[in-house]
Amino acid sequence: MTAPYAVLAGMLLAAGLLAFAIAVLPATPRLADALERLDPDGAQLRADNADLVAVGRSDRVGRWLVHRLRLRISERTRTALRLQGRTVAEFYGDKAALAATGFVLPVLLGFVAQFSLGIPVYVPAIAALVGAIVGFFVPDLQLARSTKTAQSSAVESLLTFIDLVTLERLANASATEALHNAARVSDAPLFLQMRSALERARLEQHSPYGELRRLAGELDLPELNDVADVMQLDESGAALSGALRARVRELRDAHLSREQLAASAAAEGMTIYMTLPALIFGAIFMIAALLRLVGT
Repeated sequence: MTAPYAVLAGMLLAAGLLAFAIAVLPATPRLADALERLDPDGAQLRADNADLVAVGRSDRVGRWLVHRLRLRISERTRTALRLQGRTVAEFYGDKAALAATGFVLPVLLGFVAQFSLGIPVYVPAIAALVGAIVGFFVPDLQLARSTKTAQSSAVESLLTFIDLVTLERLANASATEALHNAARVSDAPLFLQMRSALERARLEQHSPYGELRRLAGELDLPELNDVADVMQLDESGAALSGALRARVRELRDAHLSREQLAASAAAEGMTIYMTLPALIFGAIFMIAALLRLVGT
């Protein structure tokens, strides 16, 4: 009966030694990070630091993991996180929390089952390893499932933003003032991203249209490029209200068409679940008749 306790004590001791070594040993600086800090145009570095802002305890754990283990994510994952208003620190904090949960629960349940059912000791260890791996990748699956919804919400937020900019222009606001005033209306993820981009352009004393185009590329939102192109016409003295209303009408029609196609595809995918009850009832009646034929 002491074997499970010995295994548990050994696992805890190994985890403690590993955590102590990671905390004490100095991390080797990466040359790429140093060169990015020296780059005066280090927009990517500023984006990484903004994505690593820690707010809660889970975020701080994720930020510590990213810095200590030199973790990196793909641009596609970063784009999906920014569309949902989440940070890289929060994402890795969720991964660490679910991995720890997937590790601890099988260990506790396994030891209870070992005392009650007498299962082998190695079963909880294997289950804990599998649970930790599955828990680590659960946030990736959740993020992949919610990406399309976040993209659709971003487009809807952008259409609302264009309407607000149009109203500001009708109130005789300049193009830059219209963009800033419209971005302050909501705290939706896209509005926060645009507000940050416009504020960065103001502090750097640059035109806001370049920041909007850069944000459109980072978020994979080409509709935002159209907004920047239309708003830049103000520099040539063109009237923007009519152009904005025409463009938002086109974007809204295209977005509505995409949503209708997605709804039709979802409805067609549900037809299989509608036919299953009829198939089951048909099989029940056929089986009764076949049994009677076989019995005769």
